Amino acid sequence: MAAISMRLPVARKAAAPSAARGAEKHLVAPGDTITTDTGYMRGHGTYVEEEKLIASVAGAVERVNKLVCVKALKSRYNGEVGDIVVGRITEVQQKRWKVETNSRLDSVLLLSSMNLPGGELRRRSAEDELAMRDYLQEGDLISAEVQSIFSDGAVSLHTRSLKYGKLGQGVLVQVPPSLVKRQKTHFHDLPCGASVILGNNGFIWIYPTAEQKDEEAGGFTTNLEPVPLSDREVISRLRNCIVALVTQKLMLFDTSILYCYEASLPHQIKDILKPEVMEEIVLETRQRLLDLEG
Repeated sequence: MAAISMRLPVARKAAAPSAARGAEKHLVAPGDTITTDTGYMRGHGTYVEEEKLIASVAGAVERVNKLVCVKALKSRYNGEVGDIVVGRITEVQQKRWKVETNSRLDSVLLLSSMNLPGGELRRRSAEDELAMRDYLQEGDLISAEVQSIFSDGAVSLHTRSLKYGKLGQGVLVQVPPSLVKRQKTHFHDLPCGASVILGNNGFIWIYPTAEQKDEEAGGFTTNLEPVPLSDREVISRLRNCIVALVTQKLMLFDTSILYCYEASLPHQIKDILKPEVMEEIVLETRQRLLDLEG
């Protein structure tokens, strides 16, 4: 009979504030009055009633000059041009693929907006249209960049660079998009031996770091060689560290994930998901980030 791990309830310590140097966010709930000043403009997540600006969603108040909006703490992904996303192909249509990207509507990847195998540049022919399922089919995971936003809010993607394309072996973690920090690059080769793609849409892909970059493939050949146990352990630890950071509402970026990974090393991989261990390693991560900012 397998041994069962049992824990007694413990009193949880109050978490330290994540905002540094007094940069506390102004949080509101639906129906809260944000301001009575009529000089402000109404943005997303707000409405006007009796000359008062009132929040319609729970979130953090953001002000840009005279524009006031409320960014929801938990919401679907709202695409912005230039975002890096990880998505799953849901349907192959005429000259396009439908992609699930955690947004309100399915995203679109046009045949003309993707790189052909080998990075070949030419007009798409009828043969290419017939071979679409050879490139990408239902269930495939891809990395892509947001090219444009349609009038109904749907996102148009492109994979014209060789760094985008079909994803091979790895682990997908889904997190709230608001916890993924916007950076210059969202592709990171971590020194612990694994790589991550931090999708702005809240889909994070963790995979073993390739020994050499295969630029000839054009993002369509997947390496199906067995992944060594050491790499699988690193990927599993990173996955549990990301879950711990999300549970404690800490922003996700390469430094926070790496600090959390280093703080988790004294613990077994499965123990990282225990509430008391989560609090311990995230508290240490938060303190290291504050020391880095200071």
